[in-house]
Amino acid sequence: MKNASRVGLRFAAAAVASGAFAAGTAGGVSLAATAGTAGHPVVYNFRTLDNGHDPTFNQLLGINNHGVIAGYFGSGAQGHPNKGYLLTPGGRYISENFPHSVQTQVTGLNDRGVTVGFWSKTNNANQVNDNFGFYTSGGRFFSVVFPTGFNANPPVDQLLGVSNNGIAAGFYLNAAGRNRGYTYNIRTHKFTRVLPPGFKNNPTPSPSLTAAAINNHGDVAGFYNKTATQVDAFEQTHTGTFITLAVPGASMTQAFGINDSGEVVGAYTVGTGNAAQTHGFTWRAGHGFTTVDDPNGAGTTTINGV
Repeated sequence: MKNASRVGLRFAAAAVASGAFAAGTAGGVSLAATAGTAGHPVVYNFRTLDNGHDPTFNQLLGINNHGVIAGYFGSGAQGHPNKGYLLTPGGRYISENFPHSVQTQVTGLNDRGVTVGFWSKTNNANQVNDNFGFYTSGGRFFSVVFPTGFNANPPVDQLLGVSNNGIAAGFYLNAAGRNRGYTYNIRTHKFTRVLPPGFKNNPTPSPSLTAAAINNHGDVAGFYNKTATQVDAFEQTHTGTFITLAVPGASMTQAFGINDSGEVVGAYTVGTGNAAQTHGFTWRAGHGFTTVDDPNGAGTTTINGV
């Protein structure tokens, strides 16, 4: 279900539960994570988890405290649509697709049975498709679209994470090609923009920003275009503090997950062109960054959830 804003968002390995197991492209091996500024290395056990409906393309995008994982199979190329699913700790795959959709990605879930993601009515050859956010509650699907008259064409709206309090995080793409991050209250149906510092009442258009995850305290993690050439991750705490997270020397740092302990996970890119490499990371205040690479995907690893 690729589109201009989706490419690079989670275009790599699968979701992980930090400190437990990592789901990626390696099988049955352990790795001592290389530490950035994090002090003692952490040992991770890696497992490959692929839905048999398409073992060539799987992405795991979120995990809850019960060990249930959200993801999808299918590359999104024409004839290979995204199909969403949940993976239980017992290894059972449960299909989850928005009713009458052509494509669905399940991107996040909480501990209370709510899932979020996005769906599409199309599966075009150019992989530029309409996107609409959704959440599920009590087995029912609900579509979510940010109320704006300045949307991209085709529209792009994605929910990427959800807390136990029923607050979802996501973004939409505007007509100028900029991502606009927001949170959405499932109970009140209220949208709240997530903005970098200084842009709340600033008439200057804010940079592209994607809200990719939210924890139960209301802290939001994601990434934004700090400059025209630099993409940095961020954590915005529930008190409003905006923390920029940038791996030293990386051209791009993106946060995709955050837990209630304030641990942020994501990926960073070093190098350019054919020499570019992507590494997973974890970050905690006072501990800094720790690099995590799947042994079978060193240089092509992304951590999507924690």
